[in-house]
Amino acid sequence: MLNLPTFDDVSAAARRLEGHAHRTPVMRSRTADKEVGAELFFKCENLQRMGAFKFRGAFNAVSRFDERQRRAGVVAYSSGNHAQGIALSASILGIPATIVMPHDAPAAKVAATRGYGAKVVIYDRYTEDREAIGRKLAEEHGLTLIPPYI
Repeated sequence: MLNLPTFDDVSAAARRLEGHAHRTPVMRSRTADKEVGAELFFKCENLQRMGAFKFRGAFNAVSRFDERQRRAGVVAYSSGNHAQGIALSASILGIPATIVMPHDAPAAKVAATRGYGAKVVIYDRYTEDREAIGRKLAEEHGLTLIPPYI
């Protein structure tokens, strides 16, 4: 059963993110409004750290680690934004990160993930199971697994 976050959970997350996540702007476009006949609002998450909203969830999750988890590190599986969000968050917090990425992930995404200091483990998405690889790494090395979705 999914436990939805409470107002207090959201407030606590906002406090953890303060000073780490950018407050991304909401923009308007008269041209777009005219084209669709409505008022449109664009949340510019491309201006967030590492270029995506995923940074907020990743940082919130990693920042909640206890001391044992911080020493051991984090593992995640993703071919893109979640990988980079976890890698950057771990780097900021001084936590080792291992990211499981497919062999055919965009080279820019792999390079960015490594650039944030994460160890990248490559797998073949057609013959291997990323979730199983992540669980195995977590079990073998005492890492905390953060999947890209819950």
